[in-house]
Amino acid sequence: MINFYILTLFPEMLMTYAKGSILGRAERNKLIKINFVNFRKYAEGRHKTVDEKAYGGGPGMVLKIEPIYKAVKNIKKNIKGNVRVILFSTRGKKFDQKNARRLSKYKNIVLICGRYEGVDERVARYIADEEISIGDFVLSGGELPAMILVETISRYVPGVLGKYESLEEIKGFYPVYTRPEIFKPDKKKRKTWKAPKVLLSGDHAKISKWRNKF
Repeated sequence: MINFYILTLFPEMLMTYAKGSILGRAERNKLIKINFVNFRKYAEGRHKTVDEKAYGGGPGMVLKIEPIYKAVKNIKKNIKGNVRVILFSTRGKKFDQKNARRLSKYKNIVLICGRYEGVDERVARYIADEEISIGDFVLSGGELPAMILVETISRYVPGVLGKYESLEEIKGFYPVYTRPEIFKPDKKKRKTWKAPKVLLSGDHAKISKWRNKF
């Protein structure tokens, strides 16, 4: 089992997705566990402030280190097995299948979701084990990247997918077709979109050769 801990100020944004389809089934089967941690509860003061203006000036607000540090410390205190702490950042290493496979070896994965203008740099330097980016673009927060990591990594947990062969890098990246064999988008123009005949031949050697072109 892999335990995911998503540190976010907006856990309700992700809960519905996490309970549906493959992830929901995997959690019900105790193959993964997705924990949402609202680190605002670790903030100090009556107003539970989690952000402040940046030193040196500049636009926007910066997430404070204290609530994130306390949240991660509390998680580590109550878990068993190896752990990897990840901060999402535009300057982080690019996430890909190789990294997903690497991270699937951990029992506990902590995902820190930034917001606003960014996160105090000391989180990256002293709390996170690594920074990850999901692409060359900017989002408003780390919540969507967190769910991308959870789903991609979970696919490597035995039993999450119906078949091991369902992993793209195992079956290959080739076009797939299903019924109907002939689809008519516009009957008046007699236009037809057909599935390749080789896939209907039953000749597995020819099918394999066709798929290997892609």
